[in-house]
Amino acid sequence: MEETVTAPASKDVEKSVVLLVDDNEDILDFISDDLEEKYQVLQARNGLEALEILQHEIVQLIISDVMMPEMDGFELCAKIKSTLEFSHIPVILLTAKNTLQSKIEGLELGADAYVEKPFSPEFLQVQISSLIKNRNKIKEYFSSSPLLHIKSIAYSKADELFLEKLQDTINKNIHNQDLDVEHLAEKMNMSRPTLYRKIKSISNLSPNELINLARLKRAAELLNEGNLKIYEISEMVGYSSQSHFGRNFSKQFGMSPTDYLNSKLAEKKKS
Repeated sequence: MEETVTAPASKDVEKSVVLLVDDNEDILDFISDDLEEKYQVLQARNGLEALEILQHEIVQLIISDVMMPEMDGFELCAKIKSTLEFSHIPVILLTAKNTLQSKIEGLELGADAYVEKPFSPEFLQVQISSLIKNRNKIKEYFSSSPLLHIKSIAYSKADELFLEKLQDTINKNIHNQDLDVEHLAEKMNMSRPTLYRKIKSISNLSPNELINLARLKRAAELLNEGNLKIYEISEMVGYSSQSHFGRNFSKQFGMSPTDYLNSKLAEKKKS
């Protein structure tokens, strides 16, 4: 409760984690060598290995070959996009198949991009960078916008349903100053590590940071309604003191609760 949310932009110094999935060692080494300057690269030899890695690692993007033993790229993509824990992770499929039908199949399974072999390393780099940057921009905008709903960072229907349930669970317990990841995991019926990885990966925030941000966003909603005093709102969203609430609100949104309230009142007068 006492920690202040850190905006995702400040974490850009950390390398994004990219998981490469291919049964060809030469391809793995070739792509890894090209990406390791900008990204932390993990490797898997097939879809089953990839899913095992995803159980323990927070991954920002997956690049997978299509033709593999054990579990091919299409099966892996389908599994990722239909599994709540991983559904937000963008997937780039690599394939020697250049038929329209195979592209359609990959995209229908939820692939975010399709790259044909042979490909230029520069082209793959651009695809990776674009997907990661766009998602980070959405996360940053969500964190800095007082009234933006958490489902704005959803990348799929599964994500949207998860985030709505998460928001609803936090809102029902928002007055509780002791609400933390343990309480949240229990109420979401998820293990703590699973919930942590999902929240961290989808929002760039830890569960406790997300809880604090949810408190501040709920406070912004109440301030916008204009029916309550600031100290009343502070208590309602689970802060032990109005001054602590004010410091956190200012740090997150760049203005004090009073200034925010006044700006909203001014907007309403104009309209």
